[in-house]
Amino acid sequence: MTQEQDRHQQRQQKIKEKVDERVAQATEEKGLLLVITGNGKGKTTSGFGTVARAVGHGLQCGVAQFIKGTWDNGERNLLEKLGVAFHVMSTGFTWNTQDKQADTIAAQAVWQECLKMLQDPNLDVVLLDELTYMVSYNYIELDEVLNALQQRPAQQSVIITGRGAHRSIIELADTVSEVRNVKHAFEAGVKARKGVDW
Repeated sequence: MTQEQDRHQQRQQKIKEKVDERVAQATEEKGLLLVITGNGKGKTTSGFGTVARAVGHGLQCGVAQFIKGTWDNGERNLLEKLGVAFHVMSTGFTWNTQDKQADTIAAQAVWQECLKMLQDPNLDVVLLDELTYMVSYNYIELDEVLNALQQRPAQQSVIITGRGAHRSIIELADTVSEVRNVKHAFEAGVKARKGVDW
């Protein structure tokens, strides 16, 4: 073994020891609240990736979609076939409808389904896609969201996606990721691609 290989092995061993120690210290078992926010692309994709992972492990999942509900959805096309329940806001993008009353009614209808999912101990993972907008637009009361999240079954994990997550949701969360936009093809006039962008 060369000196360089020996130094590399020693460094990796130290890293391994630190990682092993942290893994051993993590003993609490509970469902997680994950928030994926920020202005970059990929928040919904990340949320659905987690749902796909959970389904792959045999877990029961449910999805609520706000904002993009009227789009053809590749993830829904796949996951519904695998038993994932979807509750989709019927009006789609709120900037298309420009009708606050209709959007509020549509958001509340989906939120009622969310409340059922957040009380269902048989659901291991719940994705609340684009929920942050519903809170920002006052279509759904923040306190009602916080209460439902706090009262959910102890082992149920919830993923919330969307820009501008309210600070109270961020404070309640176990893990928060902020997706930052560095570059986006759409800004250069490139059309969104089926199967890649949606």
